Amino acid sequence: MKKITAENIYVIIPVMNNGRFIQGLLQDIEDNGYSNVIVVDDASEDDSYEKAKAMHAVVLRHTINRGKDAAVKTGIEAAKILQADIAVTMDGDGRHNPKDIRQMIDLIDKGIDVVLGSRFLNGKEMPWPEWLANHLGNFLTWLANGLWVTDNHSNFRAYSRKAIEVIYTENDRYERDSAVLREIHRKRLNYWEVPIEVRQTENSLTRPQRAGLKNSIKTIIRSLIF
Repeated sequence: MKKITAENIYVIIPVMNNGRFIQGLLQDIEDNGYSNVIVVDDASEDDSYEKAKAMHAVVLRHTINRGKDAAVKTGIEAAKILQADIAVTMDGDGRHNPKDIRQMIDLIDKGIDVVLGSRFLNGKEMPWPEWLANHLGNFLTWLANGLWVTDNHSNFRAYSRKAIEVIYTENDRYERDSAVLREIHRKRLNYWEVPIEVRQTENSLTRPQRAGLKNSIKTIIRSLIF
């Protein structure tokens, strides 16, 4: 079996208008031992692209805004081309702690296909609309696919080379997270959940709320149907 090293691991970060924060996040990732980072700029109107390039990341750019999930897909395709053995996806607002990557990689190295980060396994309380939307989504995911998870909308995930190759989704805007779970079931991939830290950064605290309870439910249902 090919030994997985840091050179074979790529961290994928979708960003939009994160110029004030992207360099700090990339430095945090590098400080934790990961130098291969793919940043996908989803048509930012600020200097996100230039700031990421200055940090020597692989930076790709959408000329029109296509949504977070499209940016993640672009990053996954780039990881395929770069022959990644493991691809790790994180949010671009700094809320995910790069220290949590290690536990994911260790599980992939032991034969797990997909490792799912869960905000609901760390023992901390969450706002009730987010809690309710997540639990409803977990139930619908189980109902549709027979796949039970504790956090169906976390973007902090790690994928083995096998998973990178076989998972395919058509969703562009906040539906890929659930669609990936459907693919795990369809492709008979094994998976594991790990607790992740959710950091309250200046960026994550001030970013617009992209989906309330109603929108979250609509997203979950659409991803399960289509």
